[in-house]
Amino acid sequence: MSKRIAEGGDGNGPLKGGDRPEPMDVDDKDMGDFEDEFEDEFESEDEIFEAGVDGRPDAEREAEERAAGAMEVDGDRNGTFIVGRNRLEQGQHLAPDLGTYEMLHSLSTPWPCLSFDIVRDGLGDRRERAYPATMYTVAGTQAENSRVGENQLMVMKFSGLSRQQRAGEESDSDADSDDDEAEDADPILEHRAIPLAATTNRIRAHQIPSSDPSRPPTTITATMTESSHVYLHDVTPHLASFDNPGTVITPQQNKPISTIRAHKSEGYALGWSPLVPGGKLLTGDNDGLIYVTTRTDGGGWVTDTRAFQGHTSSVEDIQWSPQEASVFASASSDGTVRVWDVRSKSRKPAITVKVSSTDVNVISWSKLTTHLLATGADDGVWGVWDLRQWKGGADKPSPIASFAYHKEQITSVEWHPTDDSMVAVAAGDHKVTLWDLSVELDDEESKDTAGVKDMPPQLLFEHISEHAKEVHWHPQIPGTIVATGQEFSIFRPIPVVYGIHGK
Repeated sequence: MSKRIAEGGDGNGPLKGGDRPEPMDVDDKDMGDFEDEFEDEFESEDEIFEAGVDGRPDAEREAEERAAGAMEVDGDRNGTFIVGRNRLEQGQHLAPDLGTYEMLHSLSTPWPCLSFDIVRDGLGDRRERAYPATMYTVAGTQAENSRVGENQLMVMKFSGLSRQQRAGEESDSDADSDDDEAEDADPILEHRAIPLAATTNRIRAHQIPSSDPSRPPTTITATMTESSHVYLHDVTPHLASFDNPGTVITPQQNKPISTIRAHKSEGYALGWSPLVPGGKLLTGDNDGLIYVTTRTDGGGWVTDTRAFQGHTSSVEDIQWSPQEASVFASASSDGTVRVWDVRSKSRKPAITVKVSSTDVNVISWSKLTTHLLATGADDGVWGVWDLRQWKGGADKPSPIASFAYHKEQITSVEWHPTDDSMVAVAAGDHKVTLWDLSVELDDEESKDTAGVKDMPPQLLFEHISEHAKEVHWHPQIPGTIVATGQEFSIFRPIPVVYGIHGK
């Protein structure tokens, strides 16, 4: 799987699993810059030219577009660029249509981050209307080889994440002026750095509930590095320091509370069990081996040295069952997904299914409909599988949904935490896409949307993110997505696109 972003400053270093796709001609300078000059450059929310969105019949709108000729992008006239219908000419650049976003910000870190995780906070759930928004994350950097000593685990607070100001939108009274100024303020990225000696391949956070309701949970991060070691850190004091001015993080607090040294090669597969509050962690490496590490009653960490074996190539991703505490699934570059039981004395998989002829890079297990598993592969295909059809044996099940929309490897896939029909996907073609699987096709219907070839009706939204590597839904801010690549993208589509109020 291609997981490296770059070596050096040109962004075109070699990747594991194949050559790097040619960088997309993306106007990075405009991303995340939301000054007033954009108000005249982009269409307003009421003028989005998407199928059915502007209230006119598709045929009427398409006839008008044909009469007007091909749309221009970043030219003298502004228009909506539709994949498959419009062509990007030499010298033209894509820029986001701010009218399709309720919130959009881009934030840069000292080095790109291959992986990150969102940390739940105490600010409350369902905060989609609370602006400016605040969120907490953890991430690991990828510094150049010549500057590997600059790598770090970053504990971050994103604040001042304002809502997009609509053209012609004004406050109702002078009393709202302070709130308006707060919403228009620039976003702020604060961070606490924990030194690391190697690039982070993947990072995941786990929270251990506190016995005292007045105290926050203990937040533990697991960081899988290319050194083959997995480091566990307690980042609770780092998170608390953001809201307690004057707090000093000591060198001792930056040290790992435990280091897993069972792996002999680097790896990318990492997963905390959602059903073991105290902490149970699976880690998988490029040798195809998977180890389990458990927190003891005394607060220490013990790794079982008996590896789970079955994959014939690298383990790329791991997901615990959201329903059964002893069951997990793993994806591999051998093209298979295997289902395991940690209680098995043989340490062999219970079920093996060949899901792709290429590397299976990522998987996501639906937390709401627990028999659904999403997979993403190196050939750009992602699909959804019904685990009830995985019986083992010679019969090969088929996916209940499969999409070949992306043109490069799938690098991340994640089910929406509260809507079992919504999926977010990131890929090496610099795209983050949002999908609604509740949209079904009759047998006679085309797989095209509004006459656009290869545009699945289930595709709701597309966001450009250079070298997109991971994408996560924020569990407490519905409809908000965070993606990492060359930089962090934090965005929330407008409700008419995302449809959160209609579900």
